[in-house]
Amino acid sequence: MEIRRYQLSDETNLFAMLREEGPEWEGYWGEDNQEKYKAALKSSVVFVAYEGEQLCGYARCREDNGYGIYVYDLLVRKQSRGRHIGRALMETARDTYPNAPAYVLGDVPEYYENKLGYRVEGTVYIIG
Repeated sequence: MEIRRYQLSDETNLFAMLREEGPEWEGYWGEDNQEKYKAALKSSVVFVAYEGEQLCGYARCREDNGYGIYVYDLLVRKQSRGRHIGRALMETARDTYPNAPAYVLGDVPEYYENKLGYRVEGTVYIIG
């Protein structure tokens, strides 16, 4: 497996993987949102994981000027799950910025807390 920084040449593979995930990720791959997500990818730190020619996962992050690296999106292709690819992507993000804390903004506590052993640090609220 190779983990590296996202390049524009990965775009087709990434959007195909997002579509495979179905409606849960449609906010990114849907016709109305795709251009907005492409802009988000350009302004983010994105890592991709490949096995041969197949994209098997990605992590989209933001770096906050030394205050932290925040993993916003993490996705591993269904047939590639269970092989620690998600952990490797997040550790790559963390290791790229060794002097800043690393956080993941996730809504799957059973994965982040129970499987990976990450501890909860604060909360996220939506301003309504």
